[in-house]
Amino acid sequence: MTIDQQTLEDLEFTILRKWLQEYAIGPTAKSRLGSLRPIKGHENIKIALHQVNELKNIRTEGEAFPHIDYEELTSEIKLLPIKNAAIQLEGFMRILYASQIVNRLIYFFNKREEDYPLLSKTIENTYFTDEIIKAIELVFDKHGKVKDDASPTLFEIRSKLKAVRKQINRNFDKEARKLQKDNILGDTKETFINDRRVLTVLSNHKRKIPGTVVGSSNTGNLTYIEPQVNVALNNEFELLQDDERKEIFKILQILKKDLLGYIELIKEYQYVLTEFDFINAKTKLAINLDCNLPSIMDELEMELFDAYHPILWKNNKDQQKNTKPQYIKMNKFARMLVISGPNAGGKSITLKSVGLLQVMLQSGLLVSVGPNSKMCIFENVLSDIGDNQSITNELSTYSYRLKRMNEFLNVANKKTLLLLDEFGTGSDPDLGGALAEVIFESLYNKKSYAVITTHYNNIKLKADQLRNAVNGSMLFNTETLEPTYTFTTGQPGSSFTFEVAKINGIPDDLIELAKDKLDHKKVKMDKLLNELQKEKTYLSKLNKEHIEAQDIAQNALNEYEEKKGYYEAKLRNFRTNSESNQKFIQAGKKLLTFIDKYNTVTRKKSINNDLLEEIRKYLAVEKSKIEGAKQRAKQEKLAKKTNSKRTRKKGKPIQDDHQRDKIKIGSRVKLIATKQIGNVEELKGDIAVVSFGFARMKVDKSKLSFVD
Repeated sequence: MTIDQQTLEDLEFTILRKWLQEYAIGPTAKSRLGSLRPIKGHENIKIALHQVNELKNIRTEGEAFPHIDYEELTSEIKLLPIKNAAIQLEGFMRILYASQIVNRLIYFFNKREEDYPLLSKTIENTYFTDEIIKAIELVFDKHGKVKDDASPTLFEIRSKLKAVRKQINRNFDKEARKLQKDNILGDTKETFINDRRVLTVLSNHKRKIPGTVVGSSNTGNLTYIEPQVNVALNNEFELLQDDERKEIFKILQILKKDLLGYIELIKEYQYVLTEFDFINAKTKLAINLDCNLPSIMDELEMELFDAYHPILWKNNKDQQKNTKPQYIKMNKFARMLVISGPNAGGKSITLKSVGLLQVMLQSGLLVSVGPNSKMCIFENVLSDIGDNQSITNELSTYSYRLKRMNEFLNVANKKTLLLLDEFGTGSDPDLGGALAEVIFESLYNKKSYAVITTHYNNIKLKADQLRNAVNGSMLFNTETLEPTYTFTTGQPGSSFTFEVAKINGIPDDLIELAKDKLDHKKVKMDKLLNELQKEKTYLSKLNKEHIEAQDIAQNALNEYEEKKGYYEAKLRNFRTNSESNQKFIQAGKKLLTFIDKYNTVTRKKSINNDLLEEIRKYLAVEKSKIEGAKQRAKQEKLAKKTNSKRTRKKGKPIQDDHQRDKIKIGSRVKLIATKQIGNVEELKGDIAVVSFGFARMKVDKSKLSFVD
């Protein structure tokens, strides 16, 4: 794989490396990111990309991922096997924290191997254990200090230390109070020298104080005296401190020996944490630059939707400016892309965007494109961008570029992507243009891929003549005479030399004189390109307005159908309620007649027998009606189910669904209503953007039939 340092600098990949280093925590990850470059091997690139994408999904989906905040274990791993080597207290705490973090990682990925297979594989050589944590916590408290009860001997020593310190302080305070009454002490009263508490005595009274003189002030006005009563105690305190240091050393050596049994696991901790630090930095960059993982194609092709130059996007975002996305497509039938158009119109940015995104991808970084984009992997990515002079070798810009072009001719093949900015410039326009055309053809014959920016008409013409080359241009607003920074393929662009000159205040008479000095064919061709671009801009505007109008009409239709469905359902509900209410009214009327007939005047029991018999008959009839309705509903449901099965057996709806599923980007389809045949350009769910000649329409897939 050839992607040289010059290409990385030309494409400003070094800026991305600095950003990545800022996101990393430890020196190992920072070092790796600082020297990040394209990875060798297609499979290795894919693994690196999917690792970042998995962690990005975890971060953006709000999962409670363990916080990777650690210190590296390089020193501890080195010292653990060395007999009697001393590991600092902080070193044991680093091992403790590393074990806790890795345990949390193991817990997180438990039962998530299918969701995040590549990140899970990162921890496959580690295992969960709390033995390391327990061993360290037996010795250290939560503040990283050795516990008093880390051993019986240490407990005894520290008990004596506390008692001696208490006695020293008691004696000192007693002496200080007594001397303060006699006005013998200085303003500060006391200080510490060699970790011993000493009295600050006025020098003219120093002989009155029993004790050891340990120093004096710079002026000599004060003398520092250790009270005699504490001399022996302080000596004893220092001996006990020495005993404490020796006992702690023994305790830590025993702990070190215990941890040595886990040396391979601790080494794995170092690997896992630095690896996650490395991947996490790349993930932070992806989130901050709104990057995605495109589909990685085996064939050499790319289709970039909503592509941004990531550095330009971030800078514009910081300044609250908009950045226009680009759509760029290259494949074996359009592998040489020649971009022309006005200066400062965005040609170089478009070229650099393709190059930087490709280098990012092959370095294991997600890229600032839409998620439905497609990219591939090249063996060589080489650039010739900007004004590169070699003062050391006394090369001019043109000489440097010719030398670099010769290198490209030697290494270029069908798996090479070349990025050539302002191709052929730097020499006599006619002679330089002729040489550029020959080199262009030579690179084409090597079946290389290339993105080329140029003002040379012969290069534009050659791209139009060659089968697998294509022209593209940066659009220019001919009404406002300003660049739009929008890229389009299919035709070359005018340099708009005279229009740009007019914007910058060059008088009209000078512009006309310049036109007179040109070959009339060149002026005519430039005029033709201007008119073509005007026409294309106008057609694009019409097409956009047509799509917008279609969207409005479709939205209105959807709203109408939604309201229609709502009111129809409401009407059905009203009718159902009306029928139900009518039944209740009739039943109520019937009940009132029964009530009117019911005789309550006489106490004769048989007086209402006929009425009750009539009521029983009425209830029996109504009950039979309800049962009959239920039976009919049950039969209708069964019949409907049977018909549904028969319909499925005939296969017509399945066939329709199958035909619709065949519709992809690039498919030829027929509009069922008008029988028009067109090509599918975009797919967003069930909505297809179809071009019918010069018209483009958004159509629901259910209204289309698949042709081929």
